[in-house]
Amino acid sequence: MAKRMTSSNNQTKRSEKSTRVFKPGTQKKRDEALKNKRQRIMNAALTLFAKYGVNGTTVEQIAEAGEVSKSNLLYYFASKEQLYIEVIQHLLEVWLRPLKSFETHQDPIATLSEYIEIKLKLSRDHPAESKLFCMEVVQGAPLLLNELESPLCELVEAKVKVINSWIEQGKLLPVDPYHLIFSIWAITQHYADFNVQINAVTGKDLHQPAFFNSALKSVKQLILGGITPRMTI
Repeated sequence: MAKRMTSSNNQTKRSEKSTRVFKPGTQKKRDEALKNKRQRIMNAALTLFAKYGVNGTTVEQIAEAGEVSKSNLLYYFASKEQLYIEVIQHLLEVWLRPLKSFETHQDPIATLSEYIEIKLKLSRDHPAESKLFCMEVVQGAPLLLNELESPLCELVEAKVKVINSWIEQGKLLPVDPYHLIFSIWAITQHYADFNVQINAVTGKDLHQPAFFNSALKSVKQLILGGITPRMTI
């Protein structure tokens, strides 16, 4: 009976603790601390997933790298798989945000030029994210298929219509919009996914300003050079 009462008291205390109301300033600091801890876990997971894959990474490894206990990690994320999916979803959001800005009224060459630069900068600054996404897709995207078949597909379909509109207006030479988008992705993300190969061949990488500028100029020339309308006399 005494044990039952003790257990009941403990549950009451936990309930009171979870529903405790903090002062606005204290609550803000608490929310910020929780947000930072969650982000720290995701950053640690990203590094490990990109290096070992989801199957080669353990919850214990992520917890250690994120400087939290295993139980604390599982408080924020129900499972390793959920954490993996959230990491992928976050990087997809970052990658696709620039593509969302494509609009019919914009100048296509300026818009595509800016998009290529943003994508190359993402490869320079976030190579782990690119490698992780590449690894997932190469394996058949078992945990990400829904994201690829719905939100990504819908976004690409919408931007294909924008590119076709540019072509119809004579602002771009005829090109298959899908292959144009795929080409931009393939070339820019190559600098992240195969940076070891690039460094082995050239001894350089995108963190060197001169090499970045050279790569950006070349990629723009390769892609935009084939779709920019020529003035006729």
